[in-house]
Amino acid sequence: MSALAIGDTAPAFTLPRDGGGSVSLSDFTGKPVVVYFYPKDDTSGCTTEAVAFSGLADDFAKTGVIVIGVSPDSVKSHDKFVSKHGLKVILASDEGQDMLNAYGVWKEKSMYGRTYMGVERTTFLLDKDHKIAAVWPKVKVPGHAEAVLEAAKSL
Repeated sequence: MSALAIGDTAPAFTLPRDGGGSVSLSDFTGKPVVVYFYPKDDTSGCTTEAVAFSGLADDFAKTGVIVIGVSPDSVKSHDKFVSKHGLKVILASDEGQDMLNAYGVWKEKSMYGRTYMGVERTTFLLDKDHKIAAVWPKVKVPGHAEAVLEAAKSL
């Protein structure tokens, strides 16, 4: 599958979410959405990123932007992550990797000479028509949530 590009329509999704129930892209028709993909709940980079997005949750809300974090962790793992760190963003669980594959972020990675499949930390900013307005591949966490917020304000 080729990578998604700016101007493409974001792939639709419905996934189970933290706190029970599900979240779908169609729940937010007419609203811009930030979808950020991260590898694992409660690891240092992922925690820093989730806390940063949560810290800016009110600012994203003021601009009318919904923030959704997606990882292959279970809903139970997400619930623990949310309560441990007081997170204020929606966390969706993609244990089957369908959405991760649709967005092109489920990739071969390597660590210590071992290759494995995992999430490449990536963020997509979707406009109110759910077309891709910006993409941040291979995200470096420091300052990232702030950069996404600045881009969201320009929609």
